[in-house]
Amino acid sequence: MDLKDLKKTWNNLDSGKELNENQIRLMLEKRTGNLLERIDRNIKIGFVVLFLLILAFAVDDVLLSSTLIEGFSEAFTIPGWVVLFGLFSNMLLLVTFIFFVIKYYRVKRSCDVGCELGETLLKIIDTLKIYKRLFYLALITLLIAIGTTFLTGLYTGVAANAREQGLLLSEISSGALLQTVVIGTGFLIITTGGIFLLLRWGFNRLYGSYIKKLKTTLKELREIDE
Repeated sequence: MDLKDLKKTWNNLDSGKELNENQIRLMLEKRTGNLLERIDRNIKIGFVVLFLLILAFAVDDVLLSSTLIEGFSEAFTIPGWVVLFGLFSNMLLLVTFIFFVIKYYRVKRSCDVGCELGETLLKIIDTLKIYKRLFYLALITLLIAIGTTFLTGLYTGVAANAREQGLLLSEISSGALLQTVVIGTGFLIITTGGIFLLLRWGFNRLYGSYIKKLKTTLKELREIDE
């Protein structure tokens, strides 16, 4: 239980009285309401952040990557399935978030009408857990799409460069090819790792701590019911 809430309730008590079950329950209800208000706020923030991220990925796929490809080689083309896979990963990330928002507000609306505090906490916690799993699934799919696009582009670029020089891919020196692969792989690991850590940090910042706080509130509620 938050110390400031406990102090506030304690100070409102007359001398010699103890904190009773109803007062503790009211404190837990108030805390739950405050947590849900913050989650509501963070959903709006999350929507804006997710929209900007998807927009950035789309701009990169449609404009920046195409410009770089055309400038690198006229023979350089990315297969259509790679583009579609990238589009699918972006849509999966968006659909996952929309699914979470709909389910969250549906649970919250139904519990505003006829749920007890314990039932409300359980349903909200379950909703956040489901979203966490779906979010990581969508994130992994996105990273696979980024990795696939990069590796395909790397291979196609090296092959196209070799053709422009009148060579076959097998005729490129192993040292030069190995250097290209090592640099490209290192760049890919740094990029995808950075995106993963950034999005995981963003998720935990917006929702992760609230799962723990709601669980703590549910535990305290069960303790006073026993």
